[in-house]
Amino acid sequence: MTDRTAPAPRICPNCDGFATAAVTTGGRDRHGHLLTVTVDCRACRGLGTVQPRPVREGARA
Repeated sequence: MTDRTAPAPRICPNCDGFATAAVTTGGRDRHGHLLTVTVDCRACRGLGTVQPRPVREGARA
C-alpha cells in the first residue's frame, strides 16, 4: 500500500512569496510619519503560497 500525502504548496508566482507589502500613500500625518497601506497579493490572498494543480491523466504537459 502506498502512502499518499498532499504535495507541498509552492511559492506564488505572482508575488514570489512576498505576499504582503506596505505601500506609501505619499502623505504624512501630523507627526511627520509616512502614511502607508498594507496590500495583500490577490492571487494567493496574502499567504505567499499556492496549492499545486492536480495532475490530470492523459493531459499534455
